[in-house]
Amino acid sequence: NFASIVAAVKEGRTVYDNIRKMIAWTLPTNGGEALAVIMAILIGTTMPMSPVQILWINLVLTVTLGLALAFEPTEPGIMERPPRPPHAGLLSRFMVWRIVFVSVLFMLAAFAMFELSMARGQGLEMARTIVVNTLVVLEIFYLFNVRFMHMTSITWRGALGTPAVLLALAGVTVGQFAFTYLPVMQEIFDTRPVAFLDGVMIVAVGVLLMVVLEVEKALLRRLGVFAAEEM
Repeated sequence: NFASIVAAVKEGRTVYDNIRKMIAWTLPTNGGEALAVIMAILIGTTMPMSPVQILWINLVLTVTLGLALAFEPTEPGIMERPPRPPHAGLLSRFMVWRIVFVSVLFMLAAFAMFELSMARGQGLEMARTIVVNTLVVLEIFYLFNVRFMHMTSITWRGALGTPAVLLALAGVTVGQFAFTYLPVMQEIFDTRPVAFLDGVMIVAVGVLLMVVLEVEKALLRRLGVFAAEEM
């Protein structure tokens, strides 16, 4: 039955896409944290996050936002793509580039927010709280970017998300507010309440990341840096 064959190919491509999206989201977000720690050690400066705060990021976001990508629907135009080469692996040249590029962006954002907070005299605890919140916001915005690997993410469909994404986003938001403002969590993670204007600045950094990655995605396609099947 040719209809069954077509449906099977479509489902297979969707599953393959979602696996790549999970990899493209998980590795750079963890890579950015790792680079921030490595850079702090190399230059001999204070860690922008404490070990328990890094654990919080990995536990909360991996089991929420990361898993939400497994339930992504089929991208538009998936059946119009050419077949993948038989030897093609999950980590294409584009994927490797994106992992390195996003990891560096996360590291730079973390250090910029940390140094800015310290320069304003907000103290180490507040600076680390801002860094953790910045990384969480960056990972949320990056999730919306990586949901569409073959087209722009700045669409109504991209903004509205899916039930799985919205549920994960709600869970992360509640958890992060508790992490920042709940006295019990402040005792455990040594956090401080973030002021409204600082919160606006953190969200603005996330928006900036989204714009940079959308421009990068468009430029790579226009310039043909990577083959279509690698994107």
